[in-house]
Amino acid sequence: MKLIRNLSVIRTIGVRCYSTPVTHVHARQIFDSRGNPTVEVDLTTKDGLFRAAVPSGASTGIHEALELRDKVKEDYMGKGVLKAVCNVINEIGPKVVESKLDVIEQQALDELMIKFDGTENKSKFGANAILGVSMAICKAGAASRKVPLYKHIGDLAGNDKFILPVPSMNVINGGSHAGNKLAMQEFMILPTGATSFTHAMKMGSEVYHHLRAVIKAKFGLDATAVGDEGGFAPNIQDNKEGVHLLNEAIAKAGYTGKVDIGMDCAASEFLKNGKYDLDFKNPKSDPSKYIDSKALQSLYEEFIKEFPIVSIEDPFEQDDWDAWARFNGSTKIQLVGDDLLVTNPKRIATAIEKKACNALLLKVNQIGSITESICAHLRARANGWGTMVSHRSGETEDTFIADMVVGLAAGQIKTGAPCRSERLAKYNQLLRIEAELGKDACYAGKRFRMPV
Repeated sequence: MKLIRNLSVIRTIGVRCYSTPVTHVHARQIFDSRGNPTVEVDLTTKDGLFRAAVPSGASTGIHEALELRDKVKEDYMGKGVLKAVCNVINEIGPKVVESKLDVIEQQALDELMIKFDGTENKSKFGANAILGVSMAICKAGAASRKVPLYKHIGDLAGNDKFILPVPSMNVINGGSHAGNKLAMQEFMILPTGATSFTHAMKMGSEVYHHLRAVIKAKFGLDATAVGDEGGFAPNIQDNKEGVHLLNEAIAKAGYTGKVDIGMDCAASEFLKNGKYDLDFKNPKSDPSKYIDSKALQSLYEEFIKEFPIVSIEDPFEQDDWDAWARFNGSTKIQLVGDDLLVTNPKRIATAIEKKACNALLLKVNQIGSITESICAHLRARANGWGTMVSHRSGETEDTFIADMVVGLAAGQIKTGAPCRSERLAKYNQLLRIEAELGKDACYAGKRFRMPV
């Protein structure tokens, strides 16, 4: 409850002469893109059935809301979610039905579930259980109002200007997303010079295929295998070489100056004994080569000077506040907090106070409800930050975040390479939304950090 009420309250949709309450809630265990179990929720109203599937991360921040797993070793190596499924069926669902609240009352329903759970990190029922119901409620609310999901989310957020986002495509995978030696997790391309989202997808796709050719020529066909998010995973260790490969592919595609570069360093993954180990995947890495945060910042500054890097995510460990604040005070590029913030209002408030970053990575499953996700965005935007709506490495075919990024007019989305259908499902939904908006469609482009 406090998590929501410490923030700007999302907009309440106007009172209606009729109500659309939830009549039934069911859940099941399905599989995500990594072949691990996850939660899917079916929610029924008089308007029909509304389905939502919950994503799951690989490099998860220690401050995230709890993803409830069964931890039964002989079943799915402990990754089953039958407890969360049962919590939806036997606990959360009946409570939501009993409330008879209208599905357009997103905040009231989310608060009901959060209060019912009663824990700070949703550990009683599981954030994955609560989020699945929250997402399905949001879809049902849109249908009840007979508006597109992005319009409904926009109304909840008090936004009436819809923006198609710049896609931040993870085209080289490292870190916990790939089996190569790269310490830094994601090397991304951002088609900021495109004239529309359709154009951005064309540019991104062409750079991606040129990158494949570049990697194949340098490292062989086996190096073009892809990681969790569809990016290539060549067996390189020098992080700068990863950026060089992107720069070469951008040039070969003819988009120099039109496609920028982003990075997700996921530095918490390679912190060892208070220093950063860029050879952390090697169990025999040399401690004398670990570097401190100032040396790591110098490396980033070298990258920024040499390449068109416009965004860096998680450059330091999730509690290395001083390093974050020092870097944020010295750079003009976007500095995105993921593990640092975990879409949590309390962490966001601390980051604002310490001036630790200038952008939020919004992941709905990190906080566990749509209301709290929208409020996190509103808090970030109120302080002049950007918001990058993001997938997880363990994804489903659910396209919810595509509608969310447009409804919030966030201006940027991170949902993988233009490869693998669970990633393309989001991009394809954005293409549909752009077509639906027609002449009213607006692409964020160079203004992706603050499009409205």
